[in-house]
Amino acid sequence: MCPKDNHLQIPDLSSPFRVGGLSFRNRVVLAPMSGVTDLPFRQLAWRFGAGLVVTEMVASRELVGNASESWARLKNSGIDPHMVQLAGREAHWMAEAAKIAAGNGADVIDINMGCPAKKVTGGYSGSALMRDPDHALLLIEATVNAVDVPVTLKMRLGWDENSINAPEIAKRAEEAGVKMITIHGRTRMQFYNGSADWDAIRTVRDVISVPLVANGDVATSADAEEILRRSGADAVMIGRSSQGRPWHAGVLSGAARHPDIAGIQGIVAEHYGMMLEFYGVDIGLRHARKHIAWYLDRFARHLSPPAKAAIMTSTDPKAVLAQTVAAIAAGSGREEEKDAA
Repeated sequence: MCPKDNHLQIPDLSSPFRVGGLSFRNRVVLAPMSGVTDLPFRQLAWRFGAGLVVTEMVASRELVGNASESWARLKNSGIDPHMVQLAGREAHWMAEAAKIAAGNGADVIDINMGCPAKKVTGGYSGSALMRDPDHALLLIEATVNAVDVPVTLKMRLGWDENSINAPEIAKRAEEAGVKMITIHGRTRMQFYNGSADWDAIRTVRDVISVPLVANGDVATSADAEEILRRSGADAVMIGRSSQGRPWHAGVLSGAARHPDIAGIQGIVAEHYGMMLEFYGVDIGLRHARKHIAWYLDRFARHLSPPAKAAIMTSTDPKAVLAQTVAAIAAGSGREEEKDAA
């Protein structure tokens, strides 16, 4: 058990921490975000100094069934340690997928019990598992027993405000062999509405001794310090605040500085090229649109809706990149400076 007074000293985000025998280089973790943290995005975040990056959610049964999308999400290149997040609702498929992931270079397996998306919870996966802790523990135990690499768990506070059971599940997960637990400070029914409850995360800290990662609404250095203070966590995880700035985890950890306008333009160009190469031009063009939109929203807020729409609907990769870079240059990054940590 880990008493509260052991966590009065806020950990230094730039310092390494250990999970199940592995050392992570700092305490700012990039969240697994489906449709966002693909390999190109993770490679950029890692290069800029994120302490740990996690793959997009990989559906366990689909991976076992050899689905091409699952294999694409599993892929790693130059990131060490390699952390793969698995989702599923059946212990057998979770165990088999964990074996495949570990056999293909995964150093850590993370279990998804936090995704609130209806298409995931409708299949009784993600945060829906929190509605049945006994069943959730079967999946956890099967995954832990299937592999020799550390298994971690990401979840929410509970399904809704009347079923806050994260402490109970976390304690049982640790007893089953889970080596790290991440808590998003909202219930599933909140989705991303309202504010994350950083104080509620401490109720998990009070019942586990393995490392705890706090997640939810961390956008600035001040946010990171406050969530650590209030939750007693060992590290922070950032998600939406990294959209449109893959360097942000590195900035929060002290490993990188916020790039100047020329640096931003160069990163956008590199990111766009990486996506076209990874997916192929046609698919890459479509996948890159959300990232282009985030870059424009952050660094070209002056852009008129019609001008933005023209960029977003263009099917000419060269034109998309040229217009995006030009828009960022015209914006000069001034709007973003007040948000930089």
